[in-house]
Amino acid sequence: MIFNPAAGRGRGARRISTYRRLLAERVPEAVVGYSERPGGEAALAERALREGFNVIVAVGGDGTWSNVADRVLASGHAEAVFGILPNGTGNDFSRNLGFRTGGMQEAVRVLAEGHVRPVDVGELVTPSASEHDPERFGSRYFLNLIGFGFDIAVIDAAARARFLRGALLYKLTALQQLFKFPGVQLGVESSAGGRRDDRHLMLTVSNGAYFGGGFPIAPGASVDDGLLHACRILDAAPMTRLKLFNLAEKGRHVASEYVEVMDGRCFRIFFAAPPRFEMDGDVRRSREPVMEVRVRPAALRVIAPAP
Repeated sequence: MIFNPAAGRGRGARRISTYRRLLAERVPEAVVGYSERPGGEAALAERALREGFNVIVAVGGDGTWSNVADRVLASGHAEAVFGILPNGTGNDFSRNLGFRTGGMQEAVRVLAEGHVRPVDVGELVTPSASEHDPERFGSRYFLNLIGFGFDIAVIDAAARARFLRGALLYKLTALQQLFKFPGVQLGVESSAGGRRDDRHLMLTVSNGAYFGGGFPIAPGASVDDGLLHACRILDAAPMTRLKLFNLAEKGRHVASEYVEVMDGRCFRIFFAAPPRFEMDGDVRRSREPVMEVRVRPAALRVIAPAP
């Protein structure tokens, strides 16, 4: 059981005692570890796997879950099972798994029931590095989504905010960036055929439907359909951007002439220079200007709500 006290902009630390009490009642055999630095949860996961644990649970948000799941997948431990307890800002992967509320009692109940579900993951083949460890480049697995353009601008703005939390933080900083972000030129090519080169407001390549604290960016996606889903949103004037943002809250943006969702098992994304981007809520930098991302169907066994 890997806790990240820094998750949710510090909210994770305040909720640890409640989770410990609930776990003592429902999962008393849990062995607990704490991440003491950014990205430290990955090292804890590697240690747990070496010591023979075969159920690894990450307590945090999308970034924490992604860091731990990446190490579980990279270990090649075929019998390892991954679990989550929501304690972050967006918690979008839990939505994609079918958690109803994101509440602590529900999450511990699901964990105790132990229903295991195989889910797809994404793999960014092109080497990239986290901004927490900028010299360590390598390929990387992700659970939910990678995002370019407007997405990373919103994360940067949210990191500078001091008084907001959760979904409200994302929505208000996103509204601000609708009037500030200059757009980004990129190309995207799908294994299913076709390449698009345009100036974009943003591009996301997602495994599941939700991101950004509950926006259904790829409404038809699921984490077990064997595909990735690239949502292209073309650049536009600020008021058109605002309209698209409002539509995206309900997943209705996909009907716009400014939006296209491309499905495929593999994508290549083309930039003029190696880009910064978001992966499951964390900021990374690519080593190359051309990036390749692919799906790994049913690659991860996850404890999730029963159907």
